[in-house]
Amino acid sequence: MWRVTIECSAEDWGINSKAFKELAAKYPSTLLSSKKMYGDDRRIMEYQIEDVSDADEFAEECLTIAGFTAVFESL
Repeated sequence: MWRVTIECSAEDWGINSKAFKELAAKYPSTLLSSKKMYGDDRRIMEYQIEDVSDADEFAEECLTIAGFTAVFESL
């Protein structure tokens, strides 16, 4: 199992949340957490994905959305 962690600013979330949600729907994943951070309203989302290839592709595709960062790690 793999955890993909995605972060973005409040501004980037406002502009690109629809594109991100469409992207996330393409992958077989489980949302582990979604947080709106106090103070700067930054977003941090964590997804669990079974297949390492899917985790890698999901993280790579997240990087194509302006202002989004993503990393994945083993659970």
